[in-house]
Amino acid sequence: MLSKVKPYKDSALGKKEQVTKMFDTISSDYDGLNRIISFGIDIKWRKKVVNIVKEKQPESILDIATGTGDLAINLTATNASKIIGLDISSGMLEIGKEKIKRKSLENKIELVLGDSENMPFEDNTFDAITVAFGIRNFETLENGLKEILRVLKPNGRFVILETSVPTKFPYKQGYKIYTKYILPVIGKLFSKDKRAYRYLSESASVFPYGETLNNILRKIGFISVEDFPQTMGVATIYVASKQ
Repeated sequence: MLSKVKPYKDSALGKKEQVTKMFDTISSDYDGLNRIISFGIDIKWRKKVVNIVKEKQPESILDIATGTGDLAINLTATNASKIIGLDISSGMLEIGKEKIKRKSLENKIELVLGDSENMPFEDNTFDAITVAFGIRNFETLENGLKEILRVLKPNGRFVILETSVPTKFPYKQGYKIYTKYILPVIGKLFSKDKRAYRYLSESASVFPYGETLNNILRKIGFISVEDFPQTMGVATIYVASKQ
């Protein structure tokens, strides 16, 4: 179902190439628009992810679909000795590298250009892996999750932060109005790529969430899978482990 939602519907490129092109184009606008679109609540959600990861006192963390490095930077609060941020968009990573340099975190965070579905890491490498607002952009969700399971250490913690759809009135109705009509308008007004934020809202509306995503994680091989809806269900934090 997700594969039907394409950033550039008139393009001959595959989804992976389309997503890369889209994020390269909007990279300079991305941080500011995130704050506008989420009313700044995404900052609170990321802090919760950091606290969940910190409980395990990880030495090494991989942040997948790191984008401009917001979560990777936040994860320095875990006191991990090494944090790697992986992303397929060089444009997003360039913005992230500048932010890391300004904060003098070059010795703590390394940003790597790479594909989340074919990662350049050995098996059982990381104590914790995170992905915030990125798994719905995987070309093949199951392949990406299998790669994550592969590079996560036994007993390691995997934490996802992703959009979800509220199920209760009136939040469900309000969410549909906001994502269908308001979010694309904001994207048109403030973004260089007028199709990007329509794609982001459409992909969020069809991506599996809640128990559906829990079951996919269990099918891949993750254990101790839990989900924690945030802000009336407009986002959800998922926590899982590797046996």
